[in-house]
Amino acid sequence: MKLVSMIILLITIGLLAVEIGLRSLFGFGNPLIYIGDPQIGYLLAPNQRTRRFGNRIEINEYSMRSGAIAKTPAPATLRILLLGDSIINGGWWTDQKNTISSLMMTSLSSSTHDNYQQVEVLNASANSWGPRNELAYLQRFGNFHAQVVVLVLNTDDLFATAPTSLPVGSDRNYPDKKPPLALIEVWQRYIKKPQPNPELTAVQKEGGDRVGINLETIGKIQELTRQKNSQFLLVMTPLLRELGEPGPRDYEIKERQRLKEFTQSQQITYIDFLPIFNATDDFKALYHDHIHLNLQGNQLVSQEIERSLLPLIK
Repeated sequence: MKLVSMIILLITIGLLAVEIGLRSLFGFGNPLIYIGDPQIGYLLAPNQRTRRFGNRIEINEYSMRSGAIAKTPAPATLRILLLGDSIINGGWWTDQKNTISSLMMTSLSSSTHDNYQQVEVLNASANSWGPRNELAYLQRFGNFHAQVVVLVLNTDDLFATAPTSLPVGSDRNYPDKKPPLALIEVWQRYIKKPQPNPELTAVQKEGGDRVGINLETIGKIQELTRQKNSQFLLVMTPLLRELGEPGPRDYEIKERQRLKEFTQSQQITYIDFLPIFNATDDFKALYHDHIHLNLQGNQLVSQEIERSLLPLIK
């Protein structure tokens, strides 16, 4: 009986040690929480702070990956609003200070701008958002009196589907509540086999001219910024497989050209990072994975955006 009690005690101590380690070292047990929305689809629940794999993540009261802000900026403030998906958000692999928005804010704050005493770069984003999610966010919250709105896409966003809240609470990447234990989160995220969602699959197979719908949506975002007397900048980053040879696939080349012609007809300032990344010595060194950027990639993107912003700000 004593032996059984000792074994149970040792197992309990071992599990407790693993639980503490998973929480303190990796941040398991405290994931970011999502909320569903009938128009936006989903967004990060407001007012969250956590650390994942040592990286600090802060979500403010407007579901942005930014610190707390006032709805209306203080006088003599340069405010820039970034809209995007996981490229802008940075995800768990990016510390708060290394997101594109934070890098831009640090750089612009250290520069001299005659009419501004402080700089704020806001980060309104969520994983897998597309133009229609971003338009709905802008329609819900406004542009926060930003002088410039920057929409950051990646190539896949040209083919993005309609907003849906279906992933929230059913997809392991979009939890709607905290797990009771870090061990349970590890089980749910890495061990348990995900179950297919037929409704979500149907949404992801949306037919029709998706690219055309998303181009029209970009035009609506541009129009909203103009109505608020703000400048608009469009940015697109490539997938890693598009770089080098053989380059983008035929259908991507076609739709990229379609986007370029759209920006020209709408007089949209546009940065295509495909040639910019291709011109670097080692484009693979810019990526965390096949689509997301690491710190080096974020630095390059933030510098190029800032360079294009300066004429708009002046």
